[in-house]
Amino acid sequence: MGSDSSTKYYSRQQFGSAPISLLQNHANGVAKGKRLGPRVCSPALFSYLTPQNVNTTIVVEVDPHESSAGRKQSPINLVDRGAVVLPSAGSLIRNYRPAPALLINSGHDIQVDWIGDAGGVLINGIEYKLEHCHWHIPAEHTLDGSKNVMELHIVHTDSRGDIAVIGVLHKFGAPDPFLAQIYPHLISDVDHEDGTDVGIVDPCDIQFESNEYYRYNGSLTTPPFSENVLWTVIKKVNTVSREQVKALQDAVDDGCVGNARPIQPLNGRTIHLYQPRICFNSIYNTTK
Repeated sequence: MGSDSSTKYYSRQQFGSAPISLLQNHANGVAKGKRLGPRVCSPALFSYLTPQNVNTTIVVEVDPHESSAGRKQSPINLVDRGAVVLPSAGSLIRNYRPAPALLINSGHDIQVDWIGDAGGVLINGIEYKLEHCHWHIPAEHTLDGSKNVMELHIVHTDSRGDIAVIGVLHKFGAPDPFLAQIYPHLISDVDHEDGTDVGIVDPCDIQFESNEYYRYNGSLTTPPFSENVLWTVIKKVNTVSREQVKALQDAVDDGCVGNARPIQPLNGRTIHLYQPRICFNSIYNTTK
């Protein structure tokens, strides 16, 4: 991606000295005066592994374990053993609806940003508004030490600005239906600056057909690694085709690799394993 006057790049030193409020504003997706919705990543080009032949003045090598002394960091290794099983609590109710969306290339991930009211989720009685989704390759969370090929993050916020993220893991297999919708745009030119208008996108097409999921309190997985993020990670692993993964990788900037953060210590946190019935209240789609 070529640089322009609206793009801010951080040096390694600036990551360490910049005010948290400044970095959080970037993490919240403020661009050109338009609020694009909270992000679980910073728009500055960074990498946890700086490859050779990359201009390190614009691609920042970030210490993946740096967390401002935080003890509730993400991602983590999710295991059944030791998890607190709650078979009849913590229902996850999705009230999504189709809405206009933009496809945005941040330089280190591809993001679908809903610019209309796309509904949200109800988690333990709290309503969280759907903001956007983006993909990490490879996956960040692991299941009993096993790493998958890709992880989708569906990002929501409540009325106080608190963040709740649903993580959906993927392995190689049949094509992902939701990615299939935006695939034609991925293999064309995705606009870096203002996003590519992809019309009406139905978040109900994001499928995770599982009645089991993990929940824990964690953090953003990219700078500034802010905590108090409510994570829900679906236990059942979805599938994605190799062609779809390649399209996501090819769409982002060359050299921006290694942005899947390594596993962080649990530090005594409780992992809950929920086994409720997932309810769908969307009037547009009641079969998924």
